[in-house]
Order: sequence, then structure tokens, then C-alpha cells
Amino acid sequence: MNGYSHSGYAASLAEFGTPRLLPRSAGWLLERQILFTLYRDAMGCYPLFACQDWSQLRLDLDELQGELVSVAIVADPFGEHDPAYLRECFPDLVVPFKQHMLTDLTRSPESYVNAHHRRNARKALERLNVERCVDATLFADEWNSLYDNLVKRHGIHGLTAFSPKSFRAQLAVPGMVMFRASQAEETVGITLWYVDRGVAYYHLGAYSETGYQLGASFAIFWRAIESFSAQGLTWLNLGAGAGLSRDQDDGLSRFKRGWATNTRNVYFCGRVFDQERYAEIISISQVSASDYFPAYRKGEFG
Repeated sequence: MNGYSHSGYAASLAEFGTPRLLPRSAGWLLERQILFTLYRDAMGCYPLFACQDWSQLRLDLDELQGELVSVAIVADPFGEHDPAYLRECFPDLVVPFKQHMLTDLTRSPESYVNAHHRRNARKALERLNVERCVDATLFADEWNSLYDNLVKRHGIHGLTAFSPKSFRAQLAVPGMVMFRASQAEETVGITLWYVDRGVAYYHLGAYSETGYQLGASFAIFWRAIESFSAQGLTWLNLGAGAGLSRDQDDGLSRFKRGWATNTRNVYFCGRVFDQERYAEIISISQVSASDYFPAYRKGEFG
């Protein structure tokens, strides 16, 4: 088990909740105290809930009855499930959340990467060196510096701001792959990926101001596709756009779309274990009606 399904990844997010193993499915949740109450709920690890045996997930969740108020996850689109089974596990809510953009690595990139991206990649590769790092942990300081630039540039806060401690743990999780772009030995861009079950999941990317100017993202993605193809992987999961919105016309979405060959629905799933307590907490929280789940945590991620 690697990447999002590994215990080390759940541990890297311990600042946001107590990691809890689901013993049958071998998935991980983050258990959290509910503000102003003695109750607890849980969420799947960001950005995706992954597990080893999806067929056992329903039994794992059934056993949480009486312990937690609710649970919410975003299901791994490459997990062994379908919407019908997810509704058995999460009878209160199963809805399409976003469409993740995928890349079929059995195809030549010249056949699907759009002309704009190909042109920018060629131009950037003339000026930058891109390497697949043997040990991502060696570049933890460079990564944290670049990500701090991203946080300031886009006003990122909350869970997705992460901490240097969290990132150091993430870089050590089995399945981590780092690509680093440099110019004259200066790191100008890094992307992080997790490889699990034949799929490379794009995790995060960050760049310096020089990296943005030189198109480092285009150079890195081109080399990543080459490297993962040579490794024998079948798919890249590039994810979706930024934020919680389903609108996929933001800049990040357009960038990812230029490398994609397919899309796949990703489902947001929620389950209430204790309806009475759930209603009580909503009353205490005085939240307005919305589609957010769980309703009493509306606004927690900005």
C-alpha cells in the first residue's frame, strides 16, 4: 500500500484529526472533535479516501455506529466501487463532486497534449533541467519554500496550507515521486506525485517566480509523462481544479485539461450515524441551510 492508502500519509495529516484505521478495508479516516460539543466525527484524508479492500468498507462503517456522529469522504476514482455500492456505504449522500482529468499513458503524448502545452514544454526544456528525484526528502526545504510562495500567491489557508512538518512526513510516504526543475542549480519548480496500484496521482505542485516566468510546470509535466510511461504505468490522475467549486474553467483546470485524455467522476460521500445528535449540533451551530456536508462544518475550508 502506497500513497493515500498508506498509514504514513494519514499520520502526515494528524494536525487536522486523529488517524483511525478501518481494519477490514485498510483505509484511514481522520477523527475530529466537533466544536462546542463532546461528540466526534470523521473525514477521509485529503484529497482522496483510498483503501485496500473496498468490499469491506461497508462493514467497517457499520461498526462506527454509536461512536461517531458522521463521516464524509471523497472516493478515490480508481477504487473498486461503483455508485450503487457507495450508496450502500453512505446512504445519506453520494453525489458527483468533480470530474478528475486522467492521462492514458499507453498513448503517445504527441497525440493528445494540446499544441499550446507542447510548445511551452519544448521552450521551457531548452532553459530548464528536470530530474526525477531519487529521494524526495532531500529537497524538503526547497519544497517548503516553493509551497510557501504558492500559499502567499493564492491566499491558501486551512488544511491545504499544510505545515513544513506535514510535508516532511508526506515526502517520506512510500510511493512518493518528486520531479524538480532547476536553472543553474536553483530549484524553480517541484511537483509531487503518489504512485499506487499502477496509477500516478498528481498531488501538488509549486514554483518560484522564476519558475512561473520560465514555464517550469510545462517542462515538469512533459518529463513526468515520459518517466511514468517508461515505468510502465497506465494512468495519471491529474485531479481537478482548485477549491470546492465544481466549476472547471479556472486556470488550473485548463492547465490540466491540456494534458488529459479522459475524465472520470469523483464522488463525495456522507453518512450520518446519529441523526438526533446531528440535528442537535446543527441547532447549536446555527448554520444556514446549504448542501454542505456535514452541515455544521460549513465554511471550514474557506
